[in-house]
Amino acid sequence: MKTTTRVQLSIMMFLQFVVWGAWYGQLSKYLFAIGFTGDEVGKVYASFSIAMIISPFFIGLLADRFFSAQKVLGVLNLIGAGLLYLLTTIKDYSTFYWVMLLYCLTFAPTIALTASISMRQMTNPEKQFPPIRVLGTIAWIAVTNLVGFMGWGDKVNIFYVSMITAVVIGLYAFSLPDTPPTIKGPVSAGQIAGKDALVLFKNRSFLIFFMASVLICIPLSFYYAMANPSITDAYKTAFAAANPGQALPTTFYVENKMSLGQASEVFFMLLLPFAYSRLGIKKILIIGLVAWIIRFLFFSYGNAGGSEWMLYGGILLHGMCYDFFFVSGMIYTDEKAGEKIKSQAQGLISLATYGLGMGIGSWLSGKVKDKYTTGTGIDAITNWASVWMVPAGIAVAVLIIFIVAFKDKKQVHTAH
Repeated sequence: MKTTTRVQLSIMMFLQFVVWGAWYGQLSKYLFAIGFTGDEVGKVYASFSIAMIISPFFIGLLADRFFSAQKVLGVLNLIGAGLLYLLTTIKDYSTFYWVMLLYCLTFAPTIALTASISMRQMTNPEKQFPPIRVLGTIAWIAVTNLVGFMGWGDKVNIFYVSMITAVVIGLYAFSLPDTPPTIKGPVSAGQIAGKDALVLFKNRSFLIFFMASVLICIPLSFYYAMANPSITDAYKTAFAAANPGQALPTTFYVENKMSLGQASEVFFMLLLPFAYSRLGIKKILIIGLVAWIIRFLFFSYGNAGGSEWMLYGGILLHGMCYDFFFVSGMIYTDEKAGEKIKSQAQGLISLATYGLGMGIGSWLSGKVKDKYTTGTGIDAITNWASVWMVPAGIAVAVLIIFIVAFKDKKQVHTAH
């Protein structure tokens, strides 16, 4: 791969994750600030999961068959920028939800498109893709720190940052190396959904892993949707107790603190190959599940006073939770599927986890938040300790089921 191509792809990946990171982790705090209920916030986050279910069909049935990937990336980002602008003007739930769903339908395909454009330009994707993909994590860390330092977490500015960046990558995409359509013959919706990979369910351990992956995405959604407002409330409570009568600061730098979670992803990603080869898949997945339980207990019992270390601990465990379960799960899926249905197997897992699991989790997180909230608007008080015990309990249940039922045999199942 040429150096110029590497630089082009790195810039593309960086911009892609700025667009995403500017709003995703902060969206709930902004929506609560303009008066949305927990149920409404949960449904808005679930719109992203709906888009993640639809996205592979758009890519497989249209983008991969008729258009160059970089042009589709450009057009989707420019349409998305327009929709992001609309979101800055909307304050009522019913309108916001539908515009957000439309935006997510334009954004979700770009996640796969940037990976596809990158890999199609590479001579050795296994070695060349990770250094480019890590630019995405760096971008997420950079933009969330910008949002935190500027105190924009609960402001409409999160959409402006995303919108401006979407225009930039939308125009920039047309200068990327040409990535023409790849699919010549017919392709079915069943193939895109991973129909051929269903044969893997004959392997009981893979079925248990699949079910655990879907179920653990429910607690994952709690983190994405509720961690920012929960930690913000913890710092507000501690400040008010220590400084009675004083006005709250404009920012508690919560986004900056949460960016440590993405930094830990990089660390545990580097640790994963060593741990995987030494411990094996079952122990790695169990460690990941235990980490989920511990982090939610940290969020439940932590505060911004004497137990502030628990809040940091919950954030820093994100890398272990994500990498040791989801990334190692991708490796396990590859091993089980074999070369012939590898892509379909990964597609099936993505649909089930980011679509079904996180969709249910987003919806449930909003319901749980409302259940443990008294008052409305700026007077609302949430019992976050009780909220976080719900995903902790789900994670415990998944762990028990997994330990009892997952008995992986060492042979690799290959579809013929």
